[in-house]
Amino acid sequence: MEHTGQGRRQGRRTQAERDAMTVEIGYALLSAAFAAAVVFGAVAGPALLFALPDPVERALLPCAAVVAVVLFAVRVVSVLVRFHQGGGTRPGGPGRTGPAA
Repeated sequence: MEHTGQGRRQGRRTQAERDAMTVEIGYALLSAAFAAAVVFGAVAGPALLFALPDPVERALLPCAAVVAVVLFAVRVVSVLVRFHQGGGTRPGGPGRTGPAA
C-alpha cells in the first residue's frame, strides 16, 4: 500500500480510526450544542426574563438564533478540522503520552 507524507496509509481505515472519528464527531456535536445553547440563553435571556420594549424583544430572539446556529457550525467544523490535522489522534490520547517523569 502507498503511504502519504504523514505516514498514514490510504484506503480502508482501521476499526480504531473509525471509532476515534465517531467519538470526535459526537464530541463536536455535543460541545457545539452546549456552546450554542449557552450563547442563545445569554443573548435571548434578557428578552425572556425582563419586560423590554417590543422591538427589542422581537429583535433579540432571531438574533440569538442566528448567532447560536453560526456558533454551532463553526464549533463543529473547528473541532473536526483540528482532529483531522492532528492525524486523527487527540493530544494526550493513547500513543501520545510519554513516560512518567
